[in-house]
Amino acid sequence: MAFYRLARPVLGRRIPNVSVLTNSSSRCRPMSTESALPLAYELHEPSGSNTSQASGVPILFLHGLFGSKKNNRGISKALARDLGRPVYALDLRNHGESPHDGQHDYLAMASDIAGFLSQHNFKESTIIGHSMGAKTAMTLALKSPDLVRDIISVDNAPVDAILSNDFAKYVRGMKQIDKASVTRQAEADAILKDYEPSLPIRQFLLGNLHRPDRDSPQQKFRVPLDIIGRALPNMGDFPFKDPNAVRFEKPALFIRGTESKYVADDVLPLIGQFFPKFRLVDVKAGHWLISENPEAFRQAVIDFLKNPY
Repeated sequence: MAFYRLARPVLGRRIPNVSVLTNSSSRCRPMSTESALPLAYELHEPSGSNTSQASGVPILFLHGLFGSKKNNRGISKALARDLGRPVYALDLRNHGESPHDGQHDYLAMASDIAGFLSQHNFKESTIIGHSMGAKTAMTLALKSPDLVRDIISVDNAPVDAILSNDFAKYVRGMKQIDKASVTRQAEADAILKDYEPSLPIRQFLLGNLHRPDRDSPQQKFRVPLDIIGRALPNMGDFPFKDPNAVRFEKPALFIRGTESKYVADDVLPLIGQFFPKFRLVDVKAGHWLISENPEAFRQAVIDFLKNPY
């Protein structure tokens, strides 16, 4: 399942050719959190922790478009166990149990994360993000680097890209399901088949169904489909265009799927300009590499966070 189609994907072995800017001192102003939304989250503590908030540098885990904190529950528990650090799996705005808002872009989502860090009095954190969550993590790191110790971007890059037309189809199909007032997931799946042939993708999208009224069997989507539909044309964009103006000069790990087109070789130099201390790891998987190859992902994260320099 591809959220973005990057220009001129390169097939075969990828060889980084990274150019690094070394004399840029320009920084953006710190991110305002005045309009930040309070985000829903799950805390996964290291084994043996008996405190409400485990000690250690926290890790924040950000999902992708149409995802939620529950998608990262298993890997979050594993990382908390293996690293001895608390892992906070978040619902981004307009997703899961977090509030809805008409503004849905990367600056707004990054502001929400900054507000979450301030609310919990976290001085520095590791931010892991997949797809939409990856661009949110990169945006926060570039906008407010003092809040971030390091980032892990999963199968996305700091570039403008063209959003797949599939997502407009998904929204149309999900709206048809809402209109049908379904009571069983099988009914919803039958409708969604006209918009998406892949069963795993349909199951992922249908994971957003819930019963808003306990006294009614009808199921509706948690995500605000009108808001997401309006936001789709800009979801491929990245808010920073000029790596001469801003850089994140702390460790960054970029993990990409070898069978995904999101992070082609020709964007590696730009990654190096925005994130001069970045490390690249290829994982044998597609875009959904966390679920497709969780062990390789887990090992890449552990290796990086234990030896970031």
